[in-house]
Amino acid sequence: MEFFDRQWATYRAVVDADLMEHRALSAATAEALRNHCAQRPSHQAAPHMVDLGCGDLGLLAPVLQQLPLGSYTGLDLTAAVLPLAQKALGAVPYPVEFQQGDLLHWANQANEPESIDILHSSFAIHHLDGQQKTTLLGLLRPTMAEGSIFLWADVFREPGESRDSYVARYAARIRSQWTLDATANEQVISHLSSFDNPEDRLEIAAAAEAHGWSWQWLWQGQHQAEALALLRPI
Repeated sequence: MEFFDRQWATYRAVVDADLMEHRALSAATAEALRNHCAQRPSHQAAPHMVDLGCGDLGLLAPVLQQLPLGSYTGLDLTAAVLPLAQKALGAVPYPVEFQQGDLLHWANQANEPESIDILHSSFAIHHLDGQQKTTLLGLLRPTMAEGSIFLWADVFREPGESRDSYVARYAARIRSQWTLDATANEQVISHLSSFDNPEDRLEIAAAAEAHGWSWQWLWQGQHQAEALALLRPI
């Protein structure tokens, strides 16, 4: 089996078994998106949405199919998932574009001011280091239109918790609670140990506010890791 296929099969197993509470998170995301669209003034144009780290849209596609969007752009670092996302989304009555690329590089190039009405990112930004996250927040802020929202779903550390302590805690959770086979469990642990850089939830909220965002927790999982934040430009 190809490396991507093995990795993606493990990812899909995690999602399908709801080991990271994707169902509750997706429900909270869907509610926030629907509420935002419903509350937009009727005189405003249909909202433009950008999805940073769109993946295969396995959970979000049914929601996007029902939203009255003006356009949708999905970005992902892994080119192989983009055809899966396009297939999952199917035919929708608004322009759709899928791009392969790094989200920080994309943000550096996104210099059209106030062009985004809905920004969404799910389990992608935690791969950046702390300074890169702060840079990203600064780059994205000018691109947000008046009344826009940024839905950031991700893993976050508890206040005062070190990265090492977080990794050890999450690895223990995987080994004791997850229902995957031992090989898949260790594959996930290896990935998070090497690539995951979740931020202290209080510190990242303060950093966002320093770059002109308000911060609100919309949903927090039961394991003190997965969470959904709503950011608004102020």
